[in-house]
Amino acid sequence: MSTVARKREEIPQQYKWDVESIFATPEEWETAVSQLQNQLKKIGQYKGRLDEGPAVLADYLDAADELMTAVGKIFVYAGLTYSVDTTNQETAARNDRARGLFGMAIAANAFAQPEMLAIGFDTLRDWLTQEERLADYEHYLDRLEQQQEYVQSAEVEQVLGLVRDAFGTASATQSVLPTADLQYEPAVGSDGQEHDVTQGTIGGLLTHADREVRRTAWTHYADAHLAFKNTMANALAAGIKQDVFNMRVRGYKNSLEAALSSNFIPTKVFHNLIDTYKANLPTWHRYWAIRRRALEYDTLYPYDVKAPLSLDPPEVPYETAVDWIATGMLPLGQEYAGTLRRGALENRWVDVYPNQGKRMGAFSSGVKGTQPFIMMSYTDDLFGLSTLAHELGHSMHSYLTWQTQQNMIYSRYGLFVAEVASNFNQAMVRAHLLENNSDPEFQIAVIEEAMSNFHRYFFIMPTLARFELEIHERVERGQALNADTLIDLLANLFSEGFGDEVEMDRERVGITWAQFHTHLYSNFYVYQYATGISAAHALAQNILAGDNGAADNYLSFLKAGGSVFPLDALKIAGVDMTSPEPVETTFGVLAGYVDRLEALVGQRG
Repeated sequence: MSTVARKREEIPQQYKWDVESIFATPEEWETAVSQLQNQLKKIGQYKGRLDEGPAVLADYLDAADELMTAVGKIFVYAGLTYSVDTTNQETAARNDRARGLFGMAIAANAFAQPEMLAIGFDTLRDWLTQEERLADYEHYLDRLEQQQEYVQSAEVEQVLGLVRDAFGTASATQSVLPTADLQYEPAVGSDGQEHDVTQGTIGGLLTHADREVRRTAWTHYADAHLAFKNTMANALAAGIKQDVFNMRVRGYKNSLEAALSSNFIPTKVFHNLIDTYKANLPTWHRYWAIRRRALEYDTLYPYDVKAPLSLDPPEVPYETAVDWIATGMLPLGQEYAGTLRRGALENRWVDVYPNQGKRMGAFSSGVKGTQPFIMMSYTDDLFGLSTLAHELGHSMHSYLTWQTQQNMIYSRYGLFVAEVASNFNQAMVRAHLLENNSDPEFQIAVIEEAMSNFHRYFFIMPTLARFELEIHERVERGQALNADTLIDLLANLFSEGFGDEVEMDRERVGITWAQFHTHLYSNFYVYQYATGISAAHALAQNILAGDNGAADNYLSFLKAGGSVFPLDALKIAGVDMTSPEPVETTFGVLAGYVDRLEALVGQRG
């Protein structure tokens, strides 16, 4: 007997996202693409003219806003339809075209920032008072002023915009391999039953109660990536070289500074995280030991780190999950909870279940003018619930930003703040579940989900951040990257985190970098998962403690979008991420979960 992922057409409509709300048909998408050519030409009419006065600048910004909104919808629609069926050549071609169009739009606007810099900030700020349509762009000028030394000539900026599409090839190669080309042997349980290993099912298989299912799923998934390790290493090396190329063209000191500075984050935030993580590794070592004893294993292996600890884990259908999440978010008010509930149940924000050809993972996507869509592969358990809560945090952040911010520039918030909103929802919902169900086995189930999430965000992601820093520095020094050196480096880093409590399979653990194709091509994105979970728990503690104004401050943060600098937005919410304190606080939360888990499993006798 085999457990097979369903075909796309077998999924009920209510559990598929409403992509037709963007374009009703692919033909409408094609029409929008045709219209985009006229908008690109319109932008070109302003080249060399921005110094003519505030009205011309305002006209350009209006046209640019219109263009980026249009290309954003084209890009999102193409990405959504491709993500749920990566084997469909039509959607693949549409997605490829959309990436090219997005690059063309960036290139078309490349003249603007150099021309504004030539006008001068004193003049530009004076224009803000003269033209009503410019009044909202003061923060945009602040951002431009901070980045002015890294803005190149119009010609160079145009080239950098045009190469975005070509530079996406390495990432696209890494993305298409696991979802469309890799062949995964099925997992086999101790009863001989086979289970399909796919991008949509691997998460559930690694939490399966049968150790043989976990072991064979983990080994077969890793082995499929190892079979293509040289191709994947070549693609990753190309992606890192592209980051270094961009860093050098813009004149940054190193890749870390280039990635963080462009998001207005000082590098000390990164180093604070890594230093605090390394100092708290004993908490992880202690957790592995408790987990091994709870499972009654002599040896803990990497495929055991998400083995179920609860003897009676709750079944959580999708609709129940939405109800529990909405209830857990009530401290933010009925409007927030109600909007979330309607989005998940009525407005079809969410593409819920796995299907054949659907890409791995989960994400929230959209632009101002669309719904805040969510792709996931829901499982009827607390893990599925938690992933849904996470992505709804992203989507509610987007929803409230788009409802509040009027221009396209401010409707896009930085990655640094994005992971706060998502992890905040998870923290709030876990607190709600633990408070309202005292059954020990339910509590263990909630804590093991929490530890699974912390494992990803506070163990894997800091480890990948250290890996990412090292491979960028190696390329900056002119050193080569290949599959074996990448595997060896990451295995060493994971070995520190596992300590003596987990038996390492160095090659299969070391290939983990190939399984994070989206993250490692986003140029120092992964550290933000760890800073995000840190800020999220610090803020959730404030609200759960009933601090005066904490909920309103948090909602103001969500609504601010990109209208303030990321660190300032978080200060509005009530946390200072230039300090290591939030990371230390969240390691305290983690240690508290470990203490609670030890006590609960100890009660079993």
